[in-house]
Amino acid sequence: MYRFLLTPRWWGITVFALLAIPFCIFMGSWQLSRFEDRVATHRTDEHRPDPARQASAPLDSLLPVNLDTSGRQASATGKYGRQFLVPDRSVDGREGSYVLTLLRTDGGKALPVVRGWLPQGAKPPAPPKGAVKVTGSLQASENSGTDGAYTGGGLPADQIGIISAASLVNVVPYPVYDAWITLPHASAGLKAVPAAAPQNSGLDLKSFQNLGYTGEWFVFAGFVVFMWFRLARREAEALRDLELGIMPDTEPVTVAVPDGDAAADEPAADGAAAPEVSGRR
Repeated sequence: MYRFLLTPRWWGITVFALLAIPFCIFMGSWQLSRFEDRVATHRTDEHRPDPARQASAPLDSLLPVNLDTSGRQASATGKYGRQFLVPDRSVDGREGSYVLTLLRTDGGKALPVVRGWLPQGAKPPAPPKGAVKVTGSLQASENSGTDGAYTGGGLPADQIGIISAASLVNVVPYPVYDAWITLPHASAGLKAVPAAAPQNSGLDLKSFQNLGYTGEWFVFAGFVVFMWFRLARREAEALRDLELGIMPDTEPVTVAVPDGDAAADEPAADGAAAPEVSGRR
């Protein structure tokens, strides 16, 4: 009864199932490992000293920004250059803009410096002139998934939607650091912007999404097993019914007879064949 499993059609179904099951298990295990990594990182961060309380270090010594250097106090010297507003940013529940000024460092590259937050409609103060030394919390470049980031077009020339080297190199003629700092003490008229926790760290909503994906992939693996046995059992039952002479039910065919056809309404005479009914009059 189960010889149909040796047919080319069922060979294909079986091979697909044998490949899909380990793939689903692998993906589920990978999502689970990502969740476990986030839990381990969260536990490590709980015992790690506050980055903002550690001694400041030169900017270049803390690059590239990672989980260990994010939030560290980085220092750099140079002269302030072009200034931008980063709109639709909130601080303490109020909407406004970040005031971002590029610091032309002694090495030639520009460091984006968030000098503070400005309420909507207010005019940003001019940056200090001459050589300055700044020290602030080091932050990684933003991306499209950062809260408040705006990746669309249509902004004025003095505004940018995302703080990243990729967006700034398109509007300034010099190289830009792939990082930025936020000053702990803002200038008059501005409010200091607190440093944000690095992305993909801690137990946030995204980490629990990994745990949810883990369950989904394991459910998919179980569904593949269930469907293979369900299809095999269904075909075996159909073959058994054929061996017993049980044919599948068929719907009766209804033939429409035109109205007024007397030959179709009158019974055929004894011994005479019934006239053929045609669809034409």
